[in-house]
Amino acid sequence: MPQMAPAWWTILFFTFTLSFLVMSFLLYYQTYSMPQMNKNNTMTQPKNNWMW
Repeated sequence: MPQMAPAWWTILFFTFTLSFLVMSFLLYYQTYSMPQMNKNNTMTQPKNNWMW
């Protein structure tokens, strides 16, 4: 089985590292930039006044 030259291992390492970082950034900003609900639009639970 032939061995790879050290330069090719370095290129392969940087390729995987770059693809990992790009995917991490994309997933982070996809979940981080979800629209937030306003406080006025939140559902409020009915308030029960229990008498014991």
